[in-house]
Amino acid sequence: MFPIAKRLGIHDIHYSMVIVCAMNVGLMMPPIGVGFYVACRIGDAKPDAVMVAIWPYIAALLAGTIAIAMVPWFSTFML
Repeated sequence: MFPIAKRLGIHDIHYSMVIVCAMNVGLMMPPIGVGFYVACRIGDAKPDAVMVAIWPYIAALLAGTIAIAMVPWFSTFML
């Protein structure tokens, strides 16, 4: 997908930031997200009990990912 994004004129850093943020959402999304289960294991918590508490975090991750995707300046302003 990177060559396609490059051909469309999307900045390398911006594309990478969006991909990393989207991967983080996928890692933390229950019930499949491996990162969610690792965090539960580290925190010694049961996934069923934590499932309700993770949704505001997921919403914040999604909002951040959308903001970074829509406004390239957020990821490229220090270049």
